[in-house]
Amino acid sequence: MKIVKTYLRRGAWWVSALVLTAPAVYATEMVYYPINPSFGGNPDNGFYLLSTAEAQNKHKDPDAESSRFDLERTSPLQSFNESLERAVLNRLASVAASQLAGTDGTLQPGTVETGNFVIDIVDLGGGVLQITTTDKLMGTSTSFQVGR
Repeated sequence: MKIVKTYLRRGAWWVSALVLTAPAVYATEMVYYPINPSFGGNPDNGFYLLSTAEAQNKHKDPDAESSRFDLERTSPLQSFNESLERAVLNRLASVAASQLAGTDGTLQPGTVETGNFVIDIVDLGGGVLQITTTDKLMGTSTSFQVGR
């Protein structure tokens, strides 16, 4: 019994020593600061959060077409030819547009023929023109209306 009392005294002494020498602890309110800008967080976090989410995303849409993958499938020669074709078509469109415009720069009713296309401009009245482009080879056509 004497041994038990000795251990209790020593234990009580250690507990009181720890309580008396412990530093003071102060508590404050917990304040929540949102991280995501969608919920009021800092807008500078948006790009970081998006790039982190995209890096973790293992799921891909099988129906989605990505221009990055299209570029990987085309050779530099094919890319060059496509760029050249777009440049030539833009130039032809500029030439055709200049032939369709009068001296004052407005579109004039009439017909213009290029190598593969026929462009008809018809005045529908009320300042509205209808422009119809017909492909000579395929016979297909498309049209749109513009105000004068």
